Amino acid sequence: MPINLLLVDDQAEVLDGLKLVFKKSEHEVFAASSGEQAVQILNSERIDVVLTDFNLGAGMDGLAVLRHANALPVPPAVILLTAFGTIEGAVEALKDGAFNYLTKPVNVKELRAVIDKASEHNLLIRENQELRARIDRHFNIEGMIGETSQMQQIYEKVRLIAPTKASVLILGESGTGKEVLAKAIHQASPRARKPFVAVHCAALPETLLESELFGHERGAFTGAVSKRQGRFELASGGTIFLDEIGEIPLAMQVKLLRVLEAREIQRVGGNETVSVDVRILAATNRDLTEEVAEGRFREDLFYRLNVVSVTLPPLRVRRGDIPLLVRHFLEDFARDNNRDVPEVSREAMEQLVNYHWPGNVRELRNIMENTFVFLRGKTILPENLPAGFSKPTAEPAEGLAFPLGLPLEQVETDYLKRTLAACDGNRTRAAESLCISRRTLQRRIKELGIED
Repeated sequence: MPINLLLVDDQAEVLDGLKLVFKKSEHEVFAASSGEQAVQILNSERIDVVLTDFNLGAGMDGLAVLRHANALPVPPAVILLTAFGTIEGAVEALKDGAFNYLTKPVNVKELRAVIDKASEHNLLIRENQELRARIDRHFNIEGMIGETSQMQQIYEKVRLIAPTKASVLILGESGTGKEVLAKAIHQASPRARKPFVAVHCAALPETLLESELFGHERGAFTGAVSKRQGRFELASGGTIFLDEIGEIPLAMQVKLLRVLEAREIQRVGGNETVSVDVRILAATNRDLTEEVAEGRFREDLFYRLNVVSVTLPPLRVRRGDIPLLVRHFLEDFARDNNRDVPEVSREAMEQLVNYHWPGNVRELRNIMENTFVFLRGKTILPENLPAGFSKPTAEPAEGLAFPLGLPLEQVETDYLKRTLAACDGNRTRAAESLCISRRTLQRRIKELGIED
């Protein structure tokens, strides 16, 4: 790949020899016979790689050129040429940010190889700086990253609905970032200084859900040794986020509907009604219209929640955002662990972009954290990605055929069996590929009598 290459040496014959080495290359070659002249070129031209002698006679030496280059907004890669007597100084220069050093006399083949590596390294740095700029440009909705048209539409919806009091139903596959979107709506609303309280409904047993949401009085049940406020009271003045709202049992749906209609709650074991000023955001990966049709979700509650709906696209349909997300996650991990942010090779990024991502953004974050933890170099290569990550993802809907007249229950049984087999029996992965919750999958496995 063509680069802008700066050669620096105070000996004319050495400088001419270096220019001759790169005469027939694709590179644009600049030459300086002193440190001062090198600095002038660095200030006026975009230089990708600098090859400089360590000793430059009177005035600035190679170390001074290195320090000036490192202070530039986009520093070039600097390679030092050194005699055996100055190797110790060259090694010290590596600590100051030099890319590499070569000893004189120079092996031409080795020199070209080091220049190529330096140019690749510099290109990666520039690409990542551009990604950083793009993140800064598009990280304009709290906690959300993306510049694809799908995400721009989401941002526009957030700007319109955030200032209102309307309930919002957030739809999307598992791992697409529904809670991140809920927080973004809260942060962009007039309630931003008030509490944001998240409740993961699927994680709470039915026996505890009412107490968690509405609180309880002392003695309401065994273990209720004192009065306790529920999540609605804790969120008063702010926003409550009900994740996996489709998992709430019908009996609780009736009580939740009352809260939406009257903005009042009643603690478990109490008679007093408590007014709550709270905005409700809810999320699900289920098709609630189908749940309503099947009688598993109340129609009146659905319409109360679905005043405004926002659907988050799966990661596989906004692949253009993957490099931005990768960069963002790596910066997070580097900051938390007090380490440098690694670069990502083109080949590794290509694998990341082309993967199907059944677990969406959550899976991408996990993959990048795993890669970061075990990375020993400065650049992520394809072999640094977790083993098996790039295996074809199970998409069980493709290539299946069932004869007409087969009972629907038998179709579903065979379909679930094949999905589980394709996911090596991993129920979490199977649920994600089917766009349903793990609890729903487990329920259907039990109802259909499917053996592991």
